[in-house]
Amino acid sequence: MDLNVLAKNLVKYTGGYDNYIHVTKCTRSIRINYKYHKNVDIESLKKVEGLSGVVDKDHNLQLIIGKDVNDAYEAFIKEANWDPDNEPVNKDPIEKDEQVKKNATYYAQKFGNFVAPIFMPIIPALVVGGLILAIRNLLINYFGMSMDSGTAKLMVGLFEAGFTFLPVYLGYATCLKLNLSPILGMMLGALLISNTYTSGQIDNIIGIAVPQVNYGSSIMPVIFGVFFMYYVDKALEKVIPQMLKFFLKPVLTMLIVAPITLIVLGPIGYTLSAYVADGILWLYNTIGIVAIPLLCAVYPYMVMLGLDKALSPIGIQLITTVGYNPITAVMGFVSNLCIGATTLAVASEEKDIAQKGLYNSFGVTALCGVTEPAFYGALISRPDALKGTAIGAICSGLFAAIFGLRAFVQGGCPGLLTFVFFIDNNGSLKYVFVGIMTAIIAIVVSFVATKIIIKLKKQ
Repeated sequence: MDLNVLAKNLVKYTGGYDNYIHVTKCTRSIRINYKYHKNVDIESLKKVEGLSGVVDKDHNLQLIIGKDVNDAYEAFIKEANWDPDNEPVNKDPIEKDEQVKKNATYYAQKFGNFVAPIFMPIIPALVVGGLILAIRNLLINYFGMSMDSGTAKLMVGLFEAGFTFLPVYLGYATCLKLNLSPILGMMLGALLISNTYTSGQIDNIIGIAVPQVNYGSSIMPVIFGVFFMYYVDKALEKVIPQMLKFFLKPVLTMLIVAPITLIVLGPIGYTLSAYVADGILWLYNTIGIVAIPLLCAVYPYMVMLGLDKALSPIGIQLITTVGYNPITAVMGFVSNLCIGATTLAVASEEKDIAQKGLYNSFGVTALCGVTEPAFYGALISRPDALKGTAIGAICSGLFAAIFGLRAFVQGGCPGLLTFVFFIDNNGSLKYVFVGIMTAIIAIVVSFVATKIIIKLKKQ
């Protein structure tokens, strides 16, 4: 595949720079939020060599690339002259005569499209930190490594670097999304976890008491602070003379935003975070045995609609607040395995040798956690096969709910390569074994159910 040719065709058939609102990539696809339907040629896109699939939904375009997505994305933004760190913000996202129905799905997509650029860049740090802690616990519990060794302490340090400094990463990413100076966002996040604050030295500001809160690994406080910074920045932009803006605006911005964040916004965000985590766990403990299987079954369609991006903050919030994620991580794990098994079942019934090989590669990739090629390249045109996916997801999701499967690492592409995510914070393998049984049920039931459905359809 010539990536330069691919990039030229993608830009040509998606309308180019002036038609883009937001451009990003995920594990196997390029995602574009665009402005005008009339400038997007879906039929021509489907014929472009190098694309495994095209999904267009409410001005959200998903271009399935596959394993070369990183190089394709770089070639694409270069060809489009698109700067992902400086996206235009003064565009009406949808033509007036093309307004979509603003239902619950619309707003969920809007929320997901906003939070994805904020949370996706920090996922690698969370994955690395969580995996290293899990490996440390394994080495201590089963291989005799001392807790006081330099290696063990280094691993703890890397874990803390991934999680404790989360406000710094989020401050940076949120400022980028809002077109603010990312350094100021990092500075605000660093303030929340600075030794001066955490040691209790900032107990009041101009006589107003400052609540003492542990903001390490927190999410909402710094995001609330950056949102407030956005409005402060816009207000100062209007009143400060041009010749003084370079040094005066950032100083005044921080002098205004920092106290308000410490006194008001931070504590509110921290309290809301706790309520959100408690509320989600209450629902899980109350109706989880019913909800988890159903959520596992509908998860592929959430990915198709782009709603899965809105789940990232929930998973991160659970990991950082209660230490584990029994909901969104399980949904992704079960769904990916069921899609992979279903695709392999489709491949086993395929007579064309080339298609059979392609579907087998899609299925194995999905079992390893990346489902876009399988879902869009093999299953979306076979609704009967997707019934097998749903049957497998409900059965394995029910088992996972009954035995309380939970992940202790957030991020990545859950599948057969991520059982280490289920090692608990004490190094126990209990949930690894639950995960293995869940995987067996998901793969076997989905494969067999899909085979039966395909054979019945042929009769």
